[in-house]
Amino acid sequence: MSYTEVDVFGVLISPLFPMLILTFALLELLRWAFIPRGWTRWPWHPALFIFSIYLIILSLIVLALGRWNAYV
Repeated sequence: MSYTEVDVFGVLISPLFPMLILTFALLELLRWAFIPRGWTRWPWHPALFIFSIYLIILSLIVLALGRWNAYV
């Protein structure tokens, strides 16, 4: 896996930044589905539960894009 910077109008952006934005968008969709159903009341610490889901989604995106060599 090798990631290179993304050139946006002459500004080099870390390859992790678009992944963080995508992860945040996916997490908000999941939260939109979890909260009305009460699924965030089950864990001991709801904020820690949401953060762990964020890290799981981010790691899946990083591994998937690394395997497909999307940032080479």
